[in-house]
Amino acid sequence: MLYNLLFPLSDSIGIFNIFQYLTFRAGAAIVTAILVSFLVGPLLIRTLRARQGAGQPIREDGPETHFKKQGTPTMGGFLILLGVLSGTLLWADLTNAYVWIILFVTVGFGAVGFVDDFMKLRSRSSKGFPTKIKFIIEVALALVAAYWVTTIAEEPLTNGLALPFVKAMLVDLGWFFLPFAAFVVVGASNSVNLTDGLDGLAIVPIIIAAITFAVICYVVGNTVFTGYLQIHYVAGVGELAVFCAAMVGAGLGFLWFNAPPAMVFMGDTGSLSMGAALGAVAVITKHELVLVIVGGLFVLETVSVIVQVTSFKLTGHRVFQMAPLHHHYEKKGYAESTIVIRFWIVAVILALAGLATLKLR
Repeated sequence: MLYNLLFPLSDSIGIFNIFQYLTFRAGAAIVTAILVSFLVGPLLIRTLRARQGAGQPIREDGPETHFKKQGTPTMGGFLILLGVLSGTLLWADLTNAYVWIILFVTVGFGAVGFVDDFMKLRSRSSKGFPTKIKFIIEVALALVAAYWVTTIAEEPLTNGLALPFVKAMLVDLGWFFLPFAAFVVVGASNSVNLTDGLDGLAIVPIIIAAITFAVICYVVGNTVFTGYLQIHYVAGVGELAVFCAAMVGAGLGFLWFNAPPAMVFMGDTGSLSMGAALGAVAVITKHELVLVIVGGLFVLETVSVIVQVTSFKLTGHRVFQMAPLHHHYEKKGYAESTIVIRFWIVAVILALAGLATLKLR
């Protein structure tokens, strides 16, 4: 908003020329999101605690250490969404269609997560939104966003899939691009949701992935960098660096309250929206496969659940003591802080590997 209001005045007021720089607006989005989180966080947490009473329902079959967290409020994702929306709407170019696509996905999946959280609280169980209905809504939102992207992207990017480590090559997916893109968005959303099981476990990898994709957005939206790195240029996508920066700021602000012992959980309101946002950014920047690397921790958690369910149905035996993977290590006796920090380290390594794909071609 400030860009649209003030940058046109730069011809007469020179200082407003600073708004043309993505780096400045991205930095401002981080600061804005953090400040909003710090200012609103305490009041929001008090309100959630007062309204939720017993807080987020704890799984009876979960690790024993989780029962001491009874009473911790959920829906802290509201705080993340507020920070992301404030940072983006204030500092991004609101005439850029990609900004509205990413906000549509973020808010849409956040609404689905809110209903899921609300139903869990009302029923006092871990069962929320009926799975089939939830999945149908998520797919519908993702398909709308994917189609919207195809109406903006220029040929041959419209239905193309870029391959990591390969110079300027696109695989034309044709009509299959829409379900593929929807799979990326929905898959990323639910992968983050599965990872959100320990204090601080999901939010830091989200921040790391957001930093990584802020760099990717900036590079992919700049003709100088794309020419040097021999990757595909996507006009206008650089503006999403501001959105990713707002995610970083909102994530840091939320971590202040979510650090062990957590004062609030993000719930599905936060995990579904942030995961979907990362998936949508990957689709728009044509780095869907790079997201598999950058978000490898989320993928690993999801695979552990798939392996566990498949093994039990086929053989009657469980591969892990409990899934997702972080619960397996809890059952093995690892301290929660040890698991969380080691998973953060893995997320950093995978993010660096993802960034390396920009050069290794």
